[in-house]
Amino acid sequence: MSERRLYFLGIGGIGMSALARYFMHEGCAVAGYDRTATPLTARLEAEGAQIHYEDSVAAIPQQFLERDTIVVYTPAVPADHSEMCYFRENGFRMLKRSQMLGELSVGKYVMAVAGTHGKTTTSTLVSWLNTAAANVGSAFLGGVSKNFDSNLVLGEGRRLAVEADEFDRSFLQLNPDLAVVTSADADHLDIYGTHEAVKEAFSQFIDRIKAGGALVMKQGVDVEVRNSDITTYRYSFNEPTDFYAKNLKLLPTGHYTFDIVTPFGVIEECTLGIPGWVNVENAVAAVALFVLAERSEGKEVDSDALRAALASFTGVKRRFEFYVNTPKAVYMDDYAHHPRELSAAITSVAKMFPGRRLTAVFQPHLYTRTRDLYREFAEALSLADEVVLLPIYPARELPIEGIESEIIAELVTAPCTIVEREALAETLARMDTDVVVTFGAGNIDAYCQAVADVIAKKG
Repeated sequence: MSERRLYFLGIGGIGMSALARYFMHEGCAVAGYDRTATPLTARLEAEGAQIHYEDSVAAIPQQFLERDTIVVYTPAVPADHSEMCYFRENGFRMLKRSQMLGELSVGKYVMAVAGTHGKTTTSTLVSWLNTAAANVGSAFLGGVSKNFDSNLVLGEGRRLAVEADEFDRSFLQLNPDLAVVTSADADHLDIYGTHEAVKEAFSQFIDRIKAGGALVMKQGVDVEVRNSDITTYRYSFNEPTDFYAKNLKLLPTGHYTFDIVTPFGVIEECTLGIPGWVNVENAVAAVALFVLAERSEGKEVDSDALRAALASFTGVKRRFEFYVNTPKAVYMDDYAHHPRELSAAITSVAKMFPGRRLTAVFQPHLYTRTRDLYREFAEALSLADEVVLLPIYPARELPIEGIESEIIAELVTAPCTIVEREALAETLARMDTDVVVTFGAGNIDAYCQAVADVIAKKG
């Protein structure tokens, strides 16, 4: 891309920061705004980005007020944001994050992972398999990969792994060669209105897969496939489909060994480097995409290299991330913020630590999501032995009257309490805990270390 100066509104977002990092790598001048400083923005600043944290046109570096600056923005920035208004009213070229990602993907062999949950771990594992088992591929990721210590991967060849986000219909800017759909649950109903509209958007995403390409969709996902120019495969955790796991064995560490069945043969004796049955399911989807990419290039899959890559995968920060793991005390943190994600994560942890008592700590994310799904949240959380709720994290939203964490708590069948985020560590210190997991997509992670410190003292 010829533009040499880019300004990012919402630069600290996980997807935005990956784009910013890419353009800095390409030698472009990068600056931006975000509401608060975070470890991501600190890294960007250390790498050369100019970032400020107040909504002020006067705070924008002078060179980025020149009209050839490209402005990239996230839909999370409100329309009346003064910097947004300035750029719009003065005729700057403005692109949504998804539009910029769409432009950067042109000419690449795009391996896209979509779904209302599961897409970050799956797309990150796709990228790691490309790198570790085939020594190719770049990626824009929706989380910070522990293997790469980044949400941006720059490698050789045309392969580009991307997380295809359904929020604001962003994934309709992509034209993938291969795509996974992990799920299409009711979510983002503040944008879509109905579950049927969510599923229609996924159908439109599938329509955009290139002729001759392939779709890998989880068994049971009810989305219409209208694209007759592609091959469709189904995958599952352990139900016989096109791609699935069999001969599963749970190790004492919570990891699994398994075989992966594909339409082209069986890859035996795999061990995934991160624990939990739900991650085995994600691994099946990632392997499916990798196998199809290899075959598209006329290659035979190197089973030994693939097994080694699966075993060396260390996951994504805030996805089943262990802080404490002793015989007497366990503490993990996870990004789950949808009822299906919570249910899958809680059942995974329960299988990893059979016979032990699980305390689930949950920070609901968004008033609208809580309003639409509070019954489902309560049902999922009731799978735990004890529940601690934090107040709702509003993100981009204003409060909705009557929508608060209490409406979830009233329906949870396990013992449940509500505490302020600042009191979480102190509360857990007083409780008789065994296995503790914190969940949420808001700012609960800012207190992970404090929680880890009190849990570690119990072990």
